[in-house]
Amino acid sequence: MFGCGIRAFESGQASRADHGRAEAEGKSVASYPRLNSCENRMGVGMSKQKLNIGMIGSGFIGKVHSNAFRQVGHFFDTPYEVVCKVICGRNRAKLETAASQWGWGEIETDWQKIIARKDIDAVDIAVPNALHSTIAIAAAQAGKIVLCEKPLASSIEEAESMTKAVEHTPNLVWFNFRRVPAVVFAKQLITEGRVGQTFHYRALYLNQSGNDPSKASTWRYKRSEAGMGAAGDLLSHSIDIALYLNGPIKELSALMHTFAPGRDVDDATLLMARFANGSIGTFEATRYGVGCQNRNTFELNGSKGMLSFTLDDMNQLDFFDATEPANLQGKCSIAVTALDHPHGKNFWKPGHVLGYEHPFIATLGDFLNSIGRQEPFHADFKDALAVQRILHAIERSSASGGWVSLDGNAA
Repeated sequence: MFGCGIRAFESGQASRADHGRAEAEGKSVASYPRLNSCENRMGVGMSKQKLNIGMIGSGFIGKVHSNAFRQVGHFFDTPYEVVCKVICGRNRAKLETAASQWGWGEIETDWQKIIARKDIDAVDIAVPNALHSTIAIAAAQAGKIVLCEKPLASSIEEAESMTKAVEHTPNLVWFNFRRVPAVVFAKQLITEGRVGQTFHYRALYLNQSGNDPSKASTWRYKRSEAGMGAAGDLLSHSIDIALYLNGPIKELSALMHTFAPGRDVDDATLLMARFANGSIGTFEATRYGVGCQNRNTFELNGSKGMLSFTLDDMNQLDFFDATEPANLQGKCSIAVTALDHPHGKNFWKPGHVLGYEHPFIATLGDFLNSIGRQEPFHADFKDALAVQRILHAIERSSASGGWVSLDGNAA
């Protein structure tokens, strides 16, 4: 039975603690032997260890996750052979269709039975937000690896409990845009100092789903099931990208608005933010961005240049180099598809573009390798908790009409 991933995770924590203790005591690090990882214990040339997945949820995002589970071994050399063991949901007919289409070995209608199974190594949570907490905590207590869709939870209290529960087990949150090669390349350029001191960060996430009357009865539009509306669904992505690229947010002022009468979640959220690095930011997320099906963009202006990205053209990154002579300055659009670009060696030949599904595959591939190498992985539950705290502050700011500090006090 699988347990190697968690043992490797815990061993990695122990070895890092030993390393720090040795340095603090002035001893040689070699005096604390490093435990072998699961990957090393398997040995060169040995078959990969099976990782049995139990996925709870069979909707749209369940299809996306299923594709990642099926495809990861084609693009990433990980220590594990991913097995789509069992898929769980409430509608048996829908489950049978999903299992047939995506190659799941079994179906189940009771998620607690999946948690109780000894042959399930990892639990993937792809259900409405209000169900995340109960399932994730139960899975962690059962010693499972835990993967969870974003946002992490429907409340800050749930998110904090979930993060504490998974402290000793590998965990992942599907903030997939962190693995878009153009976004990773933007992070690389920022880290290299190519943008200089950041002045402005601005982000938009616009879709038009709220203008479709048929969506009104679905779970994403109910506070009891989603917790939030556009803020949790769309803005959470924008916030995670901003934290990844530009660092922590110190304080914010927000406006949440609902266009549909009687709806109890936000249809649109506007946000002004001050970052810890001294820059300022603006964010807009709406489900009433008519004409935009799924427009996710950011732009960052610094003392040495500018970066700009849109999901509408996800293989491109716009870069302006302000250090060039004035007569040579101009925005260039970089096709982030070369072999030496992020994940360039994992997918297709240079110039062959990626699609929406590939960042999910890359997320999973990096996660599995992080377990084998005993390395930290991001985005994890702690990263998602940071996003949840900002979402909580947004609600408080919108209700009070004022600025809110991320330390919990009014600014």
